[in-house]
Amino acid sequence: MTADSGLPYDPQGQTPASLLTLVEYLELSLDAGECVVMMRRGTDVCAVYLGDPADEDNELTGHGTIAADVADEILELTQAGGNQITIGGQTYRFVRSFTHIADVGAVIFAPA
Repeated sequence: MTADSGLPYDPQGQTPASLLTLVEYLELSLDAGECVVMMRRGTDVCAVYLGDPADEDNELTGHGTIAADVADEILELTQAGGNQITIGGQTYRFVRSFTHIADVGAVIFAPA
């Protein structure tokens, strides 16, 4: 993994499982032309959606859940604003932001 944006990475060259999880969702978002949205559901799980949180006419589409510790690590390994990571020769550029959806905090990963 290359951390072109200065993001932390594993010094032994192993890509953290949390970033591999994020990349799976980023791939889905690219295919759908949508954002990845993570919302905490309880203390130990985060729901993952695809969609545009600003588009009130179209609901977000659920794409499963991830453990809260995986979500926390994704947040630790990315930063608010622009991000760029390279995994397996593929570069992913995205913008991480925060919003509220139905009074619940949501982290948005938008393709850049």
